[in-house]
Amino acid sequence: MVAQRGPQYMTVTEWRELERTSHDIKHEYIDGQVYAMSGGSLAHGRIGSNAVRILEDALATARKPCNVYNSDVATRLSARRYTYPDVSVTCDERDRPAPDKTEVQAPHVIVEVLSDSTEAYDRGRKFSFYRACPTVQEYVLVATRYQAVEVYRRTPQGWAIYQSYGPGDEIELTSLEIHFPLTALYKNAGVLEALEDPEGEV
Repeated sequence: MVAQRGPQYMTVTEWRELERTSHDIKHEYIDGQVYAMSGGSLAHGRIGSNAVRILEDALATARKPCNVYNSDVATRLSARRYTYPDVSVTCDERDRPAPDKTEVQAPHVIVEVLSDSTEAYDRGRKFSFYRACPTVQEYVLVATRYQAVEVYRRTPQGWAIYQSYGPGDEIELTSLEIHFPLTALYKNAGVLEALEDPEGEV
């Protein structure tokens, strides 16, 4: 979730120093400009936590040597672009946990939990940043107004494959060879299965 703090321009070194000393607010770095991260709803936080746990369990079951990180960890998309995805999965040796590491170098799967204020950004400009990062293979968007998930996949022809999931569906991440039920993402999040119209019809 992102909200622009103002027209601040920095070098990557200056941005890293800002992140080191700014304990309450995280900032994304896009082409020299700094954007402050806004807070999220309780449902948003619960879904993000569920996603981390589900992915860790699925990867362990599949015996995949990958790591899952939450939105506290910055992800390097290029030399001039650093974001804080809600969840990032990396299978690169460079991204094994260590006390001196603060950034994911080779994101493989990115998960963003949508909100009204950031949905257009997550679907548009931010998605273009993820598509431009050569290591990213799948992009997952999780709705918060009702239970729905979209998965975008990189193919030899580009990002041509899109799949949507609803309640009762099993989500498949083909690049990781794992799957899990959509309902697990929404456990204890208080999100409706579907939106209702004023007459009560879905």
